[in-house]
Amino acid sequence: MSLPYSARQVADSPPFTHGSRRRVGILLVNLGTPEAPTGSALRPYLKEFLSDPRVVEIPKLVWWPILNLIILNTRPKKSAEKYASIWMPEGSPLRVYTERQKAMLQERLTALGMDPVVRVAMRYGQPTIAGTIEEMAAEGVDRLCVIPLYAQYSAATTATIFDRVFDTLARMRNPPALRLRRNFHDHPAYIAAVADSISAHWAQHGRGQKLLFSFHGVPKRSLMKGDPYQCESQKTGRLVAERLGLSASEWEVSFQSRFGPAEWLQPYTAQRLEELPGEGVKSLDVVCPGFISDCLETLEEIQMEGKEEFLAAGGERYTVVPCLNDSPAAGDLLTQLVLEETGGWPMAAETAEQQADRARGAERARGMGAR
Repeated sequence: MSLPYSARQVADSPPFTHGSRRRVGILLVNLGTPEAPTGSALRPYLKEFLSDPRVVEIPKLVWWPILNLIILNTRPKKSAEKYASIWMPEGSPLRVYTERQKAMLQERLTALGMDPVVRVAMRYGQPTIAGTIEEMAAEGVDRLCVIPLYAQYSAATTATIFDRVFDTLARMRNPPALRLRRNFHDHPAYIAAVADSISAHWAQHGRGQKLLFSFHGVPKRSLMKGDPYQCESQKTGRLVAERLGLSASEWEVSFQSRFGPAEWLQPYTAQRLEELPGEGVKSLDVVCPGFISDCLETLEEIQMEGKEEFLAAGGERYTVVPCLNDSPAAGDLLTQLVLEETGGWPMAAETAEQQADRARGAERARGMGAR
């Protein structure tokens, strides 16, 4: 929770050393994941996630007993079973793919002669945003670029990452300069990457009668309060469909992961999966462009539960297009986003001559300080 400025404790920064190398830092931030597919690991993760007032916009006095007395006593076990069904040998798919994306980004920037500090953090769970930024500062980062891994902006996703970044910097004595990526829902590289992944999927598995773009849902009141998420999701779907040359009847957008009794953005994905077979759509492909990495919502909710719902309703063929994950297109996209956001910031690796000059400057500074 954010504290009033006057209540914040300013922490000491790493000791400043004259002539020390200052570097650019790139921080990729994703939603987060439990440490293990167990009820004991899910409980603190869900508590942190569902305690965020950006995520659940219900007065605290009303929400606290619901969360702590009901949800956290029932949902962790059920969620743990779902996570266990999609867990990879290396860990949570979202964490695994995000780390691989970081490695691809670092490799591409290095190939361009750049030497930034590239790190991954999670909004909920580990590694934390605050701890990671502090570690980057200790490595000499004085310019920080934060890339939330959400293509479409929402207050419940991108903005809550911004909140935590701002809170962290507000507590630092010597905070880095900051640049933030707000969205990339209509970025040409992103649209091309998603469209190409769909085309590759069709080439391997064949093409269904309809393509369903399923985005994570948010309460409808978010739209009424000024959140652009629905519009950005619709635009993503339209641009990808246009690139694929689809007619209006060959694709549609829906919203998944509804939670609670309130009205959320419609149409609901689960409802459309039940309705489409009755409308003559027996063969369906689903893609989730709101996620850059496969996770619980894509692998369990859409790929497993969604298939059961569609086939039970009379569907005959159902496939899900993987997220960008660790594909070369994902690495290329992140590289483009970073280069755009860090324009004007020097990121070139130091030459041997520059290292020597910096060392001599540090020595002179120490000599002057001793006088």
